[in-house]
Amino acid sequence: MSRLAVGLLWLLHWLPLPVLARCGNALGSLSFQIGRRRRHIVLVNLRLCFPELSEEQRQQLARAHFRVLGRSMLERSLLWWASTERLSRLITVVGDDHLRTLVEAGRPVLMLTPHFVGLDAGGAAIAMRFDCASIYAVQSNRVFDRLLLRGRQRFGDQLLLSRQEPVRSSVRAMKAGRPLYYLPDMDFGRRDSIFVPFFGVQTATVPGLSRLARLAGATVVPCLTRILPDAAGYLVTVGEPWQGFPSRDVEADTARMNAWIEQAVRSMPEQYYWVHRRFKTRPEGESRPY
Repeated sequence: MSRLAVGLLWLLHWLPLPVLARCGNALGSLSFQIGRRRRHIVLVNLRLCFPELSEEQRQQLARAHFRVLGRSMLERSLLWWASTERLSRLITVVGDDHLRTLVEAGRPVLMLTPHFVGLDAGGAAIAMRFDCASIYAVQSNRVFDRLLLRGRQRFGDQLLLSRQEPVRSSVRAMKAGRPLYYLPDMDFGRRDSIFVPFFGVQTATVPGLSRLARLAGATVVPCLTRILPDAAGYLVTVGEPWQGFPSRDVEADTARMNAWIEQAVRSMPEQYYWVHRRFKTRPEGESRPY
């Protein structure tokens, strides 16, 4: 079944993006209807983060999220098999001169890339321009694990690091001139996490951005990927390097990161990865919301 699914994805990548986008929207709408558990997680997250919205508005936002999530799932086929020329037409990158200046100057770079549904397109676009490092979680399905590995190593000389590897591997990669494509905004449990605000909710957050930046002497450069409306492709925005980061206060640094991610989420709320149980780990005495 996994091989059949891969074959179907391969066939889909030949479709024009507007047609593929409509297929993705349909898949997302269907997933909203039948995916009861994931729909519940999304609605809980939206209730916690957007209490000012009505229940109807949150339902509409959840539906929009599932549609764009469905698109991201099917359009990943483009990242795995479409030609470099086609991807270059579909993915626009702005601000990559910030990154190039740092790399050419020999400065270690830590890219802050939150979990928006288009982030794989951003990763592919950056990989077509720079030899990077990223942290990879082994997939339980061997067929999709090989496919994901191949997709992430498709362009240039990309270094994939296991989550089980020590921190010094990431530090060494950055010091060797590889920007680290880093996704720090998931709930990995109580271990190694601290509680800082995210949308006004105390949220278990790994303070790795601050610690890695300090250990590597790295400059933090934010990177956001937006799926454009009307099947117009993707926009990858590499922001200006952060100043005064890291500070001497790891908690303040982590709160700053969450505040920046929150601001980014508010700019395109339907595209954040709401199907993740971001608030599952709670401070002592609090019940889990899911």
